[in-house]
Amino acid sequence: MSLQCPRCNSPKIGSFHQAMKIAAAIGTVGGAARGVSAALAGGQAGATVGAVAGPLGVTLGAVSGAILGGLVGGAGGCALGAQLGDKLDRHVLAHNLCLICGHRFNLPA
Repeated sequence: MSLQCPRCNSPKIGSFHQAMKIAAAIGTVGGAARGVSAALAGGQAGATVGAVAGPLGVTLGAVSGAILGGLVGGAGGCALGAQLGDKLDRHVLAHNLCLICGHRFNLPA
């Protein structure tokens, strides 16, 4: 199904994705911060258990856990933020622009 302008029925439509880009960026930062926080909290518990292995094992475990937690959290936050932003773009904001008559419109709910 091709998108058409409701005013002039032109098939030449441009779409904007501002909310998706902003929400994805915010979700990435929030998810990464949450992932690092959870990994550091888990690293403290691992530090007490890993104290048997020595200080190098404790340090490497905590740092690698924080990095992996940040990456996983950031990816999850980005995906969730992009989905939310896409819904906002499509149904709340005037997401589409007719390139012929200049009419801005949403997709029907």
